[in-house]
Amino acid sequence: MGHAHHHAPSNYNRAFAIGISLNVLFVLIEVYYGLVAHSMALLADAGHNLGDVLGLIIAWGATILTLRKPTTQHTYGWRRSSILAALLNSLILMLAIGAIAWESIQRLSQPVATEGLTVIIVALLGAAINTATALLFMKDSGHDLNIRGAYLHMAADAAVSFGVALGGVVMLFTAWFWLDSVISLLIVGVIMISTWQLFRQSLDLAMDAVPDHVDLPAVKSYLQNLPEIKEVHDLHIWAMSTTETALTAHLVHCVSPLDDQLTRAISHELQHRFQIQHTTLQFETDANLCQGGCESHAV
Repeated sequence: MGHAHHHAPSNYNRAFAIGISLNVLFVLIEVYYGLVAHSMALLADAGHNLGDVLGLIIAWGATILTLRKPTTQHTYGWRRSSILAALLNSLILMLAIGAIAWESIQRLSQPVATEGLTVIIVALLGAAINTATALLFMKDSGHDLNIRGAYLHMAADAAVSFGVALGGVVMLFTAWFWLDSVISLLIVGVIMISTWQLFRQSLDLAMDAVPDHVDLPAVKSYLQNLPEIKEVHDLHIWAMSTTETALTAHLVHCVSPLDDQLTRAISHELQHRFQIQHTTLQFETDANLCQGGCESHAV
């Protein structure tokens, strides 16, 4: 049995604290100026940003839970909470996008006049805050779904705010108030693509699917072609968290006795080549398969 060491996920406590604080402050600003400017768009966006604060809190809570040590009740610890947080965040994002789309469609038929200059200033402030927050999570957004969920929340908000500001500039000079809804719908379409991918990936991981970054046929081929191994079966690969992958396999061998060096070598290679951090191997012997010697046998 072999167990490969793994690297702890990056510490994002500071990023989450800054992101949540900035966005709570911006929600208060949006509510105030939305009431002053009689802008339903700003008030609706304030509600959307409040949902994003909830998303950040969920993601932060998951990163803390993944660090909890295993217990007799939870032998893997709480690593999977990061997968559940990513799934929940994708659902919150889709609900928020749906609300924006619905509001935009409603406003297409009944455009609402707003104080363009106030909308532009507040929207640009929101874009700056959300862009800065998104940058805090950019580094690990490519390989940690939980962090990607937080990143997409902020990137989506930044895109919406830029769109609102652009629409405000045009409306300031043309009074084309319907343009705000058109821009919002276009942004919703773009955001929905990345959100759907986050939802699909997090749902797959929650259902113990092989993570996207792992090539299962390549892993099986590597194990089968080891000189000491005749056959591979009961091979399972799944995500323990949004950053850690586990593997279990039964390996039929003809070398007796096997030493720990082979186990360590296989575990190290699986981690190095396939980013599989937790490896559990069970070795077996089969007299029929081993009659022809120890040449590799693929199944």
